[in-house]
Amino acid sequence: MKKISVEQLEIKGISNNDNNYESIIEAVLFASGEPLKLKHISSIIECNEKYAKRVLDDMIMKYNDEKRGIKLICMNGSYQLVTKPENSSYVSKLLKTNSRQSLSQAAMETLAIIAYKQPITRIDVDEIRGVKSDRAIFTLQEKGLIKESGRLDVPGRPILYSTTDEFLKSFSIGNLEELPSLDEFLKENEEIN
Repeated sequence: MKKISVEQLEIKGISNNDNNYESIIEAVLFASGEPLKLKHISSIIECNEKYAKRVLDDMIMKYNDEKRGIKLICMNGSYQLVTKPENSSYVSKLLKTNSRQSLSQAAMETLAIIAYKQPITRIDVDEIRGVKSDRAIFTLQEKGLIKESGRLDVPGRPILYSTTDEFLKSFSIGNLEELPSLDEFLKENEEIN
């Protein structure tokens, strides 16, 4: 199927109605429940990726500006509708689950080390923390915040760990480049303690 550009629409005299595309994209993202790549979205709405990205960027701003219970996020080039953090406790009540239970201090330390040093082995995490991290790593994997991302090419071939898209979503980060620098992170946490 040939993609139609915005310019071609205008040349043909067809009205370019962003609201119509927004409505379609919103319905598709809602029905999917999973992140969708820009390429997939543009093929569904039958337009080029540049135009689809412009519509999605406009939608992100609208969702952020308006008093809505959900927002549109972009993670590593994929788009998804998610609950705004301030409403997550109400959704948890509806689902009668508390999957977003707060993490222990050990799990938070382990997650921070993995986020900033990934990919990293459990032994390296243990050395940085000064204590074993088996339980924390298990908890983080169970919550989908970290994953096995290969094996180190040394004797014993230890497992390497890295963060997941769920980590990005949970901390409202679009990609790993948006993490604050390690110095900023340490300074912020110093002020809290």
